[in-house]
Amino acid sequence: QVQLVESGGGLVQAGGSLRLSCAASGRTFSSYVMGWFRQAPGKEREFVAALSWSGGNTYYADSVKGRFTISRDNAKNTVYLQMNSLKPEDTAVYYCARRRGLTIVTSLSYESWGQGTQVTVSS
Repeated sequence: QVQLVESGGGLVQAGGSLRLSCAASGRTFSSYVMGWFRQAPGKEREFVAALSWSGGNTYYADSVKGRFTISRDNAKNTVYLQMNSLKPEDTAVYYCARRRGLTIVTSLSYESWGQGTQVTVSS
Protein backbone atom coordinates (compact mmCIF):
# COMPACT_ATOMS: atom_id res chain seq x y z
CA GLN A 1 0.00 0.00 0.00
CA VAL A 2 1.27 3.46 -0.84
CA GLN A 3 0.35 6.67 0.90
CA LEU A 4 0.17 9.94 -1.01
CA VAL A 5 0.11 13.30 0.76
CA GLU A 6 -0.48 16.51 -1.17
CA SER A 7 0.48 19.98 -0.02
CA GLY A 8 0.94 23.47 -1.40
CA GLY A 9 -2.60 24.50 -2.16
CA GLY A 10 -3.98 27.90 -1.24
CA LEU A 11 -5.55 31.12 -2.40
CA VAL A 12 -3.91 33.06 -5.23
CA GLN A 13 -4.91 35.87 -7.55
CA ALA A 14 -5.42 35.27 -11.24
CA GLY A 15 -2.08 35.29 -13.03
CA GLY A 16 -0.25 34.01 -9.98
CA SER A 17 1.58 30.76 -9.34
CA LEU A 18 1.48 27.84 -6.93
CA ARG A 19 3.51 24.67 -6.59
CA LEU A 20 1.81 21.54 -5.37
CA SER A 21 3.76 18.65 -3.88
CA CYS A 22 2.83 15.00 -3.50
CA ALA A 23 4.99 12.86 -1.25
CA ALA A 24 4.71 9.09 -1.62
CA SER A 25 5.53 6.58 1.10
CA GLY A 26 4.98 2.92 1.70
CA ARG A 27 5.22 0.16 -0.86
CA THR A 28 6.92 1.21 -4.09
CA PHE A 29 7.34 -0.39 -7.49
CA SER A 30 9.94 -0.01 -10.16
CA SER A 31 7.52 1.22 -12.78
CA TYR A 32 4.63 3.52 -12.12
CA VAL A 33 2.90 6.66 -13.29
CA MET A 34 2.14 9.67 -11.11
CA GLY A 35 -0.82 11.80 -12.06
CA TRP A 36 -2.49 15.01 -10.99
CA PHE A 37 -6.26 15.38 -11.21
CA ARG A 38 -8.65 18.08 -10.09
CA GLN A 39 -12.29 18.37 -9.17
CA ALA A 40 -14.22 21.62 -9.14
CA PRO A 41 -17.51 21.96 -7.24
CA GLY A 42 -20.32 20.26 -9.09
CA LYS A 43 -18.01 18.82 -11.72
CA GLU A 44 -16.41 15.47 -12.34
CA ARG A 45 -12.81 14.79 -11.47
CA GLU A 46 -10.60 15.47 -14.47
CA PHE A 47 -7.08 14.69 -15.57
CA VAL A 48 -4.49 17.47 -15.35
CA ALA A 49 -1.03 16.00 -15.89
CA ALA A 50 0.96 12.80 -15.50
CA LEU A 51 4.53 11.61 -15.43
CA SER A 52 6.03 8.20 -16.06
CA TRP A 53 8.43 7.76 -13.18
CA SER A 54 10.95 5.49 -14.88
CA GLY A 55 11.03 7.18 -18.28
CA GLY A 56 10.22 10.73 -17.34
CA ASN A 57 7.59 11.09 -20.05
CA THR A 58 4.91 13.68 -19.34
CA TYR A 59 1.45 14.43 -20.63
CA TYR A 60 -0.88 17.37 -20.01
CA ALA A 61 -4.51 18.23 -20.46
CA ASP A 62 -5.00 20.83 -23.16
CA SER A 63 -6.45 23.24 -20.63
CA VAL A 64 -3.17 23.46 -18.70
CA LYS A 65 -0.58 22.87 -21.41
CA GLY A 66 2.03 25.60 -21.41
CA ARG A 67 1.04 26.80 -17.93
CA PHE A 68 1.54 23.75 -15.68
CA THR A 69 4.64 21.59 -15.32
CA ILE A 70 4.85 18.20 -13.65
CA SER A 71 8.22 17.09 -12.30
CA ARG A 72 9.73 14.66 -9.81
CA ASP A 73 12.42 14.37 -7.18
CA ASN A 74 13.60 10.78 -7.07
CA ALA A 75 15.45 11.14 -3.79
CA LYS A 76 12.39 12.53 -2.04
CA ASN A 77 9.89 10.27 -3.79
CA THR A 78 7.91 13.39 -4.50
CA VAL A 79 6.11 14.70 -7.55
CA TYR A 80 5.38 18.38 -8.11
CA LEU A 81 2.91 20.40 -10.11
CA GLN A 82 4.11 23.90 -10.87
CA MET A 83 1.12 26.01 -11.84
CA ASN A 84 1.71 29.37 -13.51
CA SER A 85 -0.63 31.93 -15.05
CA LEU A 86 -3.45 30.61 -12.92
CA LYS A 87 -7.03 31.34 -13.94
CA PRO A 88 -10.24 31.34 -11.89
CA GLU A 89 -11.31 28.22 -13.79
CA ASP A 90 -8.32 26.38 -12.27
CA THR A 91 -10.07 26.55 -8.90
CA ALA A 92 -10.55 22.99 -7.66
CA VAL A 93 -9.38 20.36 -5.23
CA TYR A 94 -6.22 18.87 -6.68
CA TYR A 95 -5.40 15.21 -6.16
CA CYS A 96 -2.31 13.20 -6.89
CA ALA A 97 -2.60 9.57 -7.81
CA ARG A 98 -0.41 6.62 -8.71
CA ARG A 99 -0.82 3.59 -10.91
CA ARG A 100 1.53 0.74 -11.69
CA GLY A 101 2.96 0.44 -15.15
CA LEU A 102 4.66 2.54 -17.78
CA THR A 103 1.72 3.89 -19.74
CA ILE A 104 0.27 7.28 -18.97
CA VAL A 105 -3.51 7.21 -18.88
CA THR A 106 -5.91 10.08 -18.42
CA SER A 107 -8.76 8.09 -16.93
CA LEU A 108 -9.34 7.69 -13.21
CA SER A 109 -7.92 4.16 -13.21
CA TYR A 110 -5.18 4.85 -10.66
CA GLU A 111 -4.81 2.57 -7.64
CA SER A 112 -3.78 5.09 -5.00
CA TRP A 113 -5.05 8.59 -4.32
CA GLY A 114 -4.15 11.39 -1.97
CA GLN A 115 -6.61 13.34 0.14
CA GLY A 116 -6.49 16.44 -2.07
CA THR A 117 -5.44 20.04 -1.61
CA GLN A 118 -7.61 23.07 -2.35
CA VAL A 119 -6.52 25.61 -4.93
CA THR A 120 -8.57 28.79 -5.20
CA VAL A 121 -7.85 31.40 -7.85
CA SER A 122 -9.55 34.77 -7.37
CA SER A 123 -10.34 37.09 -10.26
